[in-house]
Order: sequence, then C-alpha cells, then structure tokens
Amino acid sequence: MNLTGISTWKGSWKKGNGTLSTQTRILEAVPVSYSSRFEHAPGAIPEELLAAAHAACYNQALANIAGQNQLETTSINTTVNLDLGFDDAGRPEIKSIHFNVEAAIPGASEQQFQTFAEGARVGCAISKIIKLPTTINARLLPG
Repeated sequence: MNLTGISTWKGSWKKGNGTLSTQTRILEAVPVSYSSRFEHAPGAIPEELLAAAHAACYNQALANIAGQNQLETTSINTTVNLDLGFDDAGRPEIKSIHFNVEAAIPGASEQQFQTFAEGARVGCAISKIIKLPTTINARLLPG
C-alpha cells in the first residue's frame, strides 16, 4: 500500500501559509500556517495530526496483540500527548510523547494487559519510526 500526503506552502515561515491534503481526501486543502501551528490560530497543526494518527495506530496494535492472545477488546481509549517546542537553534522539535490508555479486555490479567500495552507502544507502525523516547500510563478497565 502506498499512501500519500500533500502540502502546499507560499511565503516565509512566519508570514506564509499553506494547506494539508491526503490522497484519500479525508483531509482536503486544510489550512496550515505558523500561527495555527504555534499561536493557536485556526488551522491545522501537523504534530497534532501525528498525535491523533499515533493514537489510532496504537489502538489497532493493542487490539491485534490481544487478539493474538485469544482475547477480544471491548473498548480502547487512547490519548497521545505530544510536547512540541523548539531546539536550541530555534527549530521546531517534538520533545516528548506520552500515551494515556484505558482499555477493557475481558479475561486479561493486569500483567497480561501491561505486556500488551507496552508491546503496542513500541510495536505500532508509527512508534517504529519515532526515535524519541515515549512513556505510557495504561489502565485496565473492568471487562
């Protein structure tokens, strides 16, 4: 499968603007600018999209790991907090990533769940390309 993201940009970094789109058209010409990214103006924040994608990737990985262990998930809620800042040279930098996960997996022990949660954290496709240390707080809910 070959997936495509598209972005346009016109102007300087702080005064310019552009768009984000996907080949599937789930995003189409969504505005992006320095102001939307760093000053809370309306528009997309690429790193926020990454955090949402990472949460979705994680949830599917956790459900897959549970299934491989003959357990069925009934719910998974994941929030990925991504800390965006600047490096010493003033360039944007993702400083940290933290997962907050709550999942109901009937029949899973706490130890199994923590093993599954950690496996999904390091094994989902997006986690595999991120070389930044990530942390997790995972809570098993009653099934």
